[in-house]
Formats: sequence, C-alpha cells, structure tokens
Amino acid sequence: MKLTGREKTELFLEGVVTVILLLLLNLSIIVLINETLSTNPGLQDGIFIIKRSIVIGPNHYQIWSWENIFIAAMFVFDAAVVYWRLIRRYHQIELRHIINELHYIANGHLDHRIDFHLSGNTQTVVESINALVDSVIESIEEERAIEHSKDELITNVSHDLRTPLTSILGYLGLIQDKQYHSEEDLLKYTEIAYLKSKQMKSLVDNLFEYTKVQQTGTQLSYNRIDVDQMLEQLVASFELEANKHDLVVTADDNDSQLFIEADAEKLGRVFNNLIANAIKYGVGGKHIYLKATKKNDEEAVIEVINDGPKIPKESLNQIFERFYRVEGSRNKDTGGAGLGLAIAQSIVQLHGGYIDVTSDDEFTTFAIHIPITRNDQITNPQSHQLISKQGEKK
Repeated sequence: MKLTGREKTELFLEGVVTVILLLLLNLSIIVLINETLSTNPGLQDGIFIIKRSIVIGPNHYQIWSWENIFIAAMFVFDAAVVYWRLIRRYHQIELRHIINELHYIANGHLDHRIDFHLSGNTQTVVESINALVDSVIESIEEERAIEHSKDELITNVSHDLRTPLTSILGYLGLIQDKQYHSEEDLLKYTEIAYLKSKQMKSLVDNLFEYTKVQQTGTQLSYNRIDVDQMLEQLVASFELEANKHDLVVTADDNDSQLFIEADAEKLGRVFNNLIANAIKYGVGGKHIYLKATKKNDEEAVIEVINDGPKIPKESLNQIFERFYRVEGSRNKDTGGAGLGLAIAQSIVQLHGGYIDVTSDDEFTTFAIHIPITRNDQITNPQSHQLISKQGEKK
C-alpha cells in the first residue's frame, strides 16, 4: 500500500506529538522523584543501601547512578510507546484505504479488486473482501444465467406447444365449420388432431419429469436390479418399434450376473430415452447394442450403442443441454422437445453417476457409469469432480 504525502505527514506529526508528550511525562516523573527524595532522608539512605548491595559481574561492579538506569528504562519505554502509536495510526490508514476501496467497488466497479499486500490480519481482511466480491459476481452471473435459461425455457416451450396446438385448432376448426368433403377427410382431420395432442402431452410429460428430477431433495426408491434381465426387457419392449425403422436391438450376454441398487422406474426412463433416441436418429443404421459390464467393485457401465450417423464433434459437449437438438431444427419429423437426454443425465446424476458419449464413423456410444450400490461414489474423469449419490458435485 502506497501512502500519500498527507498520510506521511500525519504519521510524522503523530510521532512528534507522542515524543513531546512522553518527554513532558518523563520530566514530570523525574521532578517528582527528586522532590520526594530531597524531602525524605530515610528514603535516600534506603536507596543508598540497596545500591551498595547490588553488584554486577565477577568483579562485583556496583551501581551508583540510578538516574542513568531510570533514564535508560524510560527511553526504552518511550520508544515502545512511539512505535505502538505509529503502528496503530498506520493500521488506521490501512483501514481507511480499504474502506475507500469498498466504496469504490460498491459504486458499481465490480471488476475492481483490492490489490494491497499488507501484513497480519489486515491482509486476511483484504483477501476475504476480494473473495466476497468474487462470490457476489459469481452469484450475479448465475442469476443472469438462470434468468436467461428461464427465458429460453419459455420461448422453447411456447414454440413446441404452439406448433401442434396450431394444427389442432386448425383441423378442429375445419371440422367445426364442416369444411370437409367426406367422412374420410373427417377421420383424417381428427387423427391429425389426435396425434398432435399426443405430441403436446409428450412434451408436457417431459417437462414435468425434467423439473421433478432437477429439484433438490428428489428421493430415489432403491431396488436390487438384475441388469441382464433389465436389458432383455428393454430389447423386447423396443423390438417392434426398431423393426419399423429396419433396426435390430440386441443385448450382449454376460458371463456372470450383474446386480445394482437403483431406482428401477427412473433408470428405466433413462434407457427408454436413450434407445428411443437411437431409433429416432439412427437413420441408416442397422443395429442397436445394449451392453453391461462391471468396471470394478463400485462401478457398473451400461452402454447403448448404435451404428447410425455420427454425431458432429461440436455437438457432443452440448448434447445433454435441455432443448438442444443436433439437427438444429424444432420442426423436423424427428423432433421432440430436446429434453430426453437432459432427463437421462439428471437421473443418472441423482444415482451418483454420469453419462459419457462418444461418436465416430462406426458407432455412437452412450455409456452410463453408475454405482453398484447406493453408498458407492464414482468419479467422472472428464470433470475430475466427485459426484455424490444425490447428484451434487463435491
């Protein structure tokens, strides 16, 4: 911290005034002592006896001049008092500088930091203030991000609801106005309205599921799950849908049974979303493979692999963001709300795991890393952060 000329003068005057006051105090004490000794011969005799009895060193030097000893002691005391007063004044100046910096930051200069390098507890105060400002800025940025996210949520939901709703109202309007030429047209219009209504219901259900898994304190109902049996059930449930898209869903057999503790309903939602996603976007592919392995005593890896088109590299880091869609349009036939992968990731994080995705010209693989028991914790090597079973990074 650099002192101004005024502050240096303030320190100098503080020292001068302190020295003057101490000199007056010392003079007063000396005068009082001399006056007391001159009026009390018995006290003088006592001091003389004491001086004769005090010897110093092997040669037995005696102390005869107590005035010199007193003056030396007073000099040390005075120097200590002057030093204490100057240090005290200097700390007051430091605090004044810190307060001025705080006022400057409070006036809206949030990018400013106190760059003093002080000593002792004052430096701790400076570091704490800088950390507090950083925390405030981080909170402000998070709040702005949340507001932006809310705006984006409203925009996307409005768009995704308005599109099918417009179709429903349009076709129902045609029916109400009897603007159809045959019963076949009537059935066609009602079928389209029905399909669009299902699309809206699917979006609402996804929004409800996403907000539910995002809430803090979401409780999981743990069950002991046979992973091989679960994969077989998934193959059976998606077999017809996959055949419609010329895809074959298969599950690899494990040499030994693999059991995990998880919420069966929510974990089923994860695989439903991932397999449905593979079917929807796996145009041109022929297979969807389900594979489960035990990585170690604490971690299981369950993979959903398809040989469809490669996911662009620039999309891999954003693929789990809500409402993000690789094809970049919200009106494609493939188009859902873009919440499926975000829901899947949130559910896996609730279990204390994470989802890793890789894609090349041969395969696209979604690997679900999940703890084998509810008490296990696993590490995401990409983030180097420990994810607890409640989905919070520690």
